[in-house]
Amino acid sequence: MKVLYDFLIFFTSPILQIIALFNSKIKLFVDGRKETFLKIDTLKNQNTIWFHAASLGEFEQARPIIEELKKDNKQYKILVTFFSPSGYEIRKNYNLADVICYLPLDSKSNAKKFLEIVSPKMVIFIKYEFWPNFLNELKSKEIPTILVSGILREKQLFFKSYGGFMRDSLQAFHYFFVQNKVSKDLLNSINFKNVTVAGDTRFDRVSKILEQDNSLEFINEFKNDKYTVVAGSTWSEGEEFLVNYINNNASKDEKFIIAPHNIKADAILELQKSINKKTVLFSDKSDKNLAKYQVFIIDTIGILTKIYAAADLAYVGGGLKTGLHNILEPATFGIPVVIGDKYDKFKEAVDLVKIGGCISIKNQEEFTEAFINFKNDENFRKLTGAINKKYIATNLGATKLIMNYLKDKI
Repeated sequence: MKVLYDFLIFFTSPILQIIALFNSKIKLFVDGRKETFLKIDTLKNQNTIWFHAASLGEFEQARPIIEELKKDNKQYKILVTFFSPSGYEIRKNYNLADVICYLPLDSKSNAKKFLEIVSPKMVIFIKYEFWPNFLNELKSKEIPTILVSGILREKQLFFKSYGGFMRDSLQAFHYFFVQNKVSKDLLNSINFKNVTVAGDTRFDRVSKILEQDNSLEFINEFKNDKYTVVAGSTWSEGEEFLVNYINNNASKDEKFIIAPHNIKADAILELQKSINKKTVLFSDKSDKNLAKYQVFIIDTIGILTKIYAAADLAYVGGGLKTGLHNILEPATFGIPVVIGDKYDKFKEAVDLVKIGGCISIKNQEEFTEAFINFKNDENFRKLTGAINKKYIATNLGATKLIMNYLKDKI
């Protein structure tokens, strides 16, 4: 199996270069990796701690640890690598990291070259990033490697009879901090005992959001003390449900802020044209009386968290077809959350649907019903939001637990 894996990695690079000619996201994926070795060269002979995250959500799990490390260990350089453009493009200017770049494809030669240049003092992988050639190289160099906010599932290759090479790669990890008991039990079943159920560091991250000023003057002007729905990180399939509701069911005193995942001009224009209520774009808000508009489309990035603070109800995209986006950010403000029905890989979503803080929908009828119920029943809305707020509060502490371990290792 390992030979087959290396064979596939070898042929992935030229295939991606061809696809990049026709796909803008893959082009970012390919072109960004051309700069990796040049960027990390600045870390030669430095005391470096390396964090690797697949995308934006995993970066948010790394962020509380990075912030705590930088408080008392300023002598260390911080390297952050991403697998996905959607994470790198948004956080490529994160100020607490010294170098931010893409992770090279997981070939033996790339792993060897990367680690010879960086030679990190410690490596922290987030959630479910398991790249066997990088892990094997870390193991051979005896570099302390930690998994944080890990999630494991029985269907993964580690737990199959033919997954020996992946099980072997796990030996690179000096310690596993996982999110739930299921993950711990699975690791125990293949003889890894160096495991603690620590939870998810994102709870600590989103809890701190409440300590900052989340007020945005233009959002307050638009809201104008009206009932407001914030639809965050929306994709086309969820926007279809939302637009249908806005056009056919929304009352005049109901406002909508939509922050699409795709903010390319053509996609934004198409979304704007589909709405038959008075709509304004963030990029075109100057000199507008925002209070007179019913729909506000946010065609920029970086402010969604603050916008959630103004919401009475949140819809979070990605759960109808692609990967569900962050539901903890709206939940921390104590508001109800509506998502799609494909959320089983996200523990927080599974938990919140089960206890009633999050409502899952799968079609237009369920979407409309949920929105009408929340709009018309203030008590139901407040009780649902309170469930979310309590859930955040009862799941804090993962960062502290992990830092207690790390402080003795660096």
